Amino acid sequence: GWLAEAGYAPILLERGAPVEERTEDVRRFWQGGELQEDSNVQFGEGGAGTFSDGKLNTQIKDRYGRIRKVLEWFVEAGADPSILWWNKPHVGTDVLYTVVQNLRKRILAAGGEIWFHTKVTDLKMDPEGGQIIGVTCEDGQGNIRQLPAETVILAIGHSARDTFSMLQKNGIPMHAKSFAVGVRIEHPQEMIQISQYGTSERNGLPVADYKLTGRSPSGRGVYSFCMCPGGQVVNASSEPGKIAVNGMSRAARDGRNANSALVVTVSPEDFGSRDSLAGVAFQRRLEAAAFTAGSGNIPVQLWEDFRLGRVSRTTGDVQPDLCGSWELSDLREVLPEAVNEALLSQIPEFGKKIRGYDRPDAVLSGVESRTSSPVRIERNEEMESTVRGLYPCGEGAGYAGGITSAAVDGIKIAEAIIRRYRPWT
Repeated sequence: GWLAEAGYAPILLERGAPVEERTEDVRRFWQGGELQEDSNVQFGEGGAGTFSDGKLNTQIKDRYGRIRKVLEWFVEAGADPSILWWNKPHVGTDVLYTVVQNLRKRILAAGGEIWFHTKVTDLKMDPEGGQIIGVTCEDGQGNIRQLPAETVILAIGHSARDTFSMLQKNGIPMHAKSFAVGVRIEHPQEMIQISQYGTSERNGLPVADYKLTGRSPSGRGVYSFCMCPGGQVVNASSEPGKIAVNGMSRAARDGRNANSALVVTVSPEDFGSRDSLAGVAFQRRLEAAAFTAGSGNIPVQLWEDFRLGRVSRTTGDVQPDLCGSWELSDLREVLPEAVNEALLSQIPEFGKKIRGYDRPDAVLSGVESRTSSPVRIERNEEMESTVRGLYPCGEGAGYAGGITSAAVDGIKIAEAIIRRYRPWT
């Protein structure tokens, strides 16, 4: 959007579908339909953030007002104006549906183009490999097209595993990075309200949330992530034969359960290889194990059964609120033992901070494996790869950790391009 409104005519190559079509693809998948590999919770217009709580708070430093600009764009596109002043702004997946459409219209009105169902399958570089000269892309019907370009922004998202492989094949410098894996945990939202506010009544206060951090005896960080008050756990898979989960909330956050990722830090030393895509392979192993544990459904287990290492046979008072089919399973068979040990050590500690957090019937589901990119694509101070004109950007490239930080990173990329070229007139 920044480049389009600065006078450039950017072409956005989107491997997935427009948000209207994408939403229907996701709904059908959750109801038992076939997974669409390029139109799902991870891929499509709006990216992974479209099916989330729509959190806009970030911990990045911002001396130049870029965060404010991002929030203003969201308000102009239909988000509630309260995000301009609320300390923990969020949009909600239902409102994001409209926001994403309006951002698209803004880009098109400013002279940009968006090619949906168009996946980049290769890069074209000059004979010395020092300058990008184009990309190869494939549309939804399998048609191949060569698109000349001397400036390419790689805003590929944290789940574009095939694109990571293509970049590796082309010798683009990248390396495996640390991230976190674990489970989603669900509790009654009323329980969180009482623990945080002392009453189930809101009395004008926002829907209660929480943030928990700890450290296991072995020194691993354990923390809550992407907490969704009044939300749902969703099947966020993007590859056949694999299960990944995420959380989302509507703007009203009015669901019966609170859910959060509860994750443990993992590093390249855990991946079993020095390859730059070793973290991707690690994620895939966990997601394949989750698929097997749940017989193709989301594997679900009660905390008490997880603690005792047995398959859950029934649910308790906490009824899972999931989008997608689920099956009672044993998540300890899915996760590495180091991750299991970290969760076993810290969930009781979190129960000392939030009363009932370690209740026996708290619901766990898995696997939460897409907390951040498992790869960092290297770039210099001018935001470029070693290949001139190639700009790794956002969360997938390893430089952001959420909607707002990814948007800010995109603005920085746009500014770097504008410094190099005069706007088209």
